[in-house]
Amino acid sequence: MKLNLLNKEELTNLYKDEMMFDFPRAELKPLRAMLRLMDMGQYDPLLVTDDQGVALGYAMIWLPRARNGALLEYLGVLRGKRNGGLGSQVLPLLAARYGQLFGEAEAPTSDDPAENDLRRRRIAFYERNGFRVLDYECALFGVHFTCLYLGPETDDRKVEALHRSVYADYFSPEHMARYIQLPLHPGEAIHPSPAWVEEDEEEVFP
Repeated sequence: MKLNLLNKEELTNLYKDEMMFDFPRAELKPLRAMLRLMDMGQYDPLLVTDDQGVALGYAMIWLPRARNGALLEYLGVLRGKRNGGLGSQVLPLLAARYGQLFGEAEAPTSDDPAENDLRRRRIAFYERNGFRVLDYECALFGVHFTCLYLGPETDDRKVEALHRSVYADYFSPEHMARYIQLPLHPGEAIHPSPAWVEEDEEEVFP
């Protein structure tokens, strides 16, 4: 199994053909933001293939400037290739490539019990594959996430600082204060927000 770095055209096609169907709008970063981060050298869109070059899945990796870890933004399996345990095979490859991984899985705080069960299963998947749940949570553009980590660091405060640096390297302090609650303190209200707002865009609520 191999990790192959995509170019901008390949990412665009993958985004439109797969990612837009795999993730809800509130959780999916706009393509323009991914392409901008690629221009900055801070985004690795990876296509997962078998040893014969057949595409199986993908992983989207957001890098801090210091390259001391990586945020696993999206992990997906192509339609028609699912239920084969691909995710469990890809995570060790990502850990070996980046050294340590930060993860975010939507917190089980929905009003829908079935949705909460699904979110708990997602978190349990990462735990089975070596991630641990951190002692802080976050809210990003109005969406509440459980924070996870895979790597050698045992101090959650150090992990938190590295995790936050991914966003702080990209957004201004004003944008961070408005949209990125990392950490989300116990009892803190989540800021209402559209799904994603770039620095140079006007805020538009659906």
